[in-house]
Parts: sequence; structure tokens; C-alpha cells
Amino acid sequence: MSQLKDQFFQPPFIKKLAKALEFHVPGLRAVTFVEAVTASPWKELELMDRMRKITDCVHRCLPEKYPDALFILCKVAEQFKGFDSLVFPDFVGRYGTGYLEESIPALQQFTEMCSSEFAVRPFIERYPKPMFKQLKLWAKSSDMHHRRLASEGCRPRLPWSFALKELKKDPTPISPVLEILKADPEDYVRRSVANNLNDISKDHPEKVIELVKRWHGTSKEADWIIKHACRTLLKQGRPDVMQLFGFSSPHSVICSPVRFDKQKVRIGSEVIFSCSIKTTKNALGKVRLEYVVHFKKSNGQSSSKVFQISEKVETANELLIEKRHSFKNLSTRKHFPGDHRFEVRVNGVSKGEGSLDLAHGIFIWHGD
Repeated sequence: MSQLKDQFFQPPFIKKLAKALEFHVPGLRAVTFVEAVTASPWKELELMDRMRKITDCVHRCLPEKYPDALFILCKVAEQFKGFDSLVFPDFVGRYGTGYLEESIPALQQFTEMCSSEFAVRPFIERYPKPMFKQLKLWAKSSDMHHRRLASEGCRPRLPWSFALKELKKDPTPISPVLEILKADPEDYVRRSVANNLNDISKDHPEKVIELVKRWHGTSKEADWIIKHACRTLLKQGRPDVMQLFGFSSPHSVICSPVRFDKQKVRIGSEVIFSCSIKTTKNALGKVRLEYVVHFKKSNGQSSSKVFQISEKVETANELLIEKRHSFKNLSTRKHFPGDHRFEVRVNGVSKGEGSLDLAHGIFIWHGD
């Protein structure tokens, strides 16, 4: 997110917003608005904090009464679109929760130019019954942005936003919304539906599995949604979910020793590991291949992450696996020296593993 702050909410947008406000708000000077937004500690603020500062500066420029302020803001917003425009729904989510009737049309307008997925959540939390009635109306809209908002806004675990705790406890109100969208023609909407279900699967896997069984085979759109929705459950290697998607039991599969292309592996470098899998049957069949890296943490403990290798039908009874893995530090993951264990999984079951020392490159094999 720190990199995104250098792409969005930059001077051209701030100046354009200032000019638009100046036109609609008597007595406002654009230069004063720009100075207020960019005043210290602007440079130190992260992306969403910058958005919030702009929102607060906009609030100070507008009339004190929310309906009057919103009327002007809706006029100003007509000149904008894209990620920067998140400041408009953010204003509604921050200052309009006491005005449900006035805020709903604004959220609908603003989601067409960016997204109201964050701003709608305080309303869902405060007015669950009328908001789910509204979400169902949006789900039936001819506008794909409205339909996506219906799904994305009620995700229990939406990234960059707060969790909807009541929906994490009981996601039942979400189901009627997603049922309307299960065969949506737009990938933009279907992806949101899948992400919503994936959120639910982290707290209520059985509910998602029940829905998957009902939706499976009803349409190609629904089949895509449920496969993407089950990505966490598939990574967990749940046998019942594997069976739903046609992955057979890998008990007949054996794995050769996992080998690394070099013994000395340093932080920032790459390693190539390889092995082969073979079945006693005539063909491997539908195979989902993954590997798990157990990363060493700064406190000496370990944390694991699953990476997908491939997923396809194999007509042969043997397959060579070769994969490159990078130990380059990322904004989301920092590497630490020590023993790093690799697992190769076939249809959710660990079939072989090997370890290397990231600092010293000592190879250790633990056979299947």
C-alpha cells in the first residue's frame, strides 16, 4: 500500500478537486484547500490516511448540514472517476451514517465512478435490515457496479476495511444477495461473489460447502464462482472439497526426493526445486499440485504459506515437477535465516518434503 500512495491522491487530483469545490462553494479559495490537504504530516501518511485527510478537508469546506453538503458533493463528483474518487463515498461513510435515506442514492452514484464498498459498511452495521433490502435491489440492477457493490460491500472480511462482526458470526443474511448474483454475466461481479464466499469459508466452511453442492453444475458462471470461492478450502486440503471438484485420493501416489539446484541459498536469491510423482494406477488423473514453504520467523518460530504449481488432468502415470522459488524480501513477507522446510502436496496431501538452510545452504532430505 505504501507504493500506491505515490500513484494516487497526487497534486493533479488535489488541485482539480480544489477547483471544483471552489466553483460550487462560495468564498472557498482553491489554494487554501490545497495547502490544508498537503500540510504536514501529509508526506508521512499512508494511502488510506491520505484519503481520510482529503475527506476531512472537504468536510470543513462544505455546509454544516449534511444534506446540503452532500448535494454539493454530488455535483462536484460528476467531474471525477477512478481510484482517487474514493474520497466521495468516504465522505458518506464518515459523515452520513445518521442520514440513511439521503446517503443511499449518493453511494449508488459514487460506486459507478470508483466503488462504495468501504463506505457502505457502516450503514450495513448500523441498519442491517434496510441495508440488506437495498443490497438485494442493487443485486438486481442493470448496472454491474451496483451489482458488485451488493456483494463486495457485505464481505465479512473485506481487505482494507473493518470486519463485519455480526456477519462473521452468522452470514445467513448474505446468502439471498449472492443467490441473485450466482450466474452474473460480468467477471467483475462474479469475482466479488467468489471473494465473499471465500471470506465466509474461513469462519463457516460447512455453509460454503453446502452452497457449492447446490450451485455446482447450474451454470458455467456459477461453476467458476464456486471454484474460486473454495480456494482457501482447497489450500487446506479438505478431502470433501477435493472430491467435489473431481480430485481423486492421492494415496497411490509416491514422490521422489525433493532436490534443490544449489546448496547455498541466500536471502534475496532464488532456488529451483524438483521431484517426480508416480502412481501405481494407469494415470495420475486430475491433479492439483502445490508446495508449502515453512518460513522461519524473527522469533525462531515458523509460519507456512501454500503456493500452487499446477492443476490439470494428467494422462500419464508419472510427472516431473520443477519449480522456481524466490527468497526476495517483499512488502508482505520478510525472510529470516534458518531452516526452511518445503512440502510437495498432491491433491491436498503431503507426499514429500525437503529442507534447506537459507543462511548456510545445508540440504536435508526427509523422505515420504
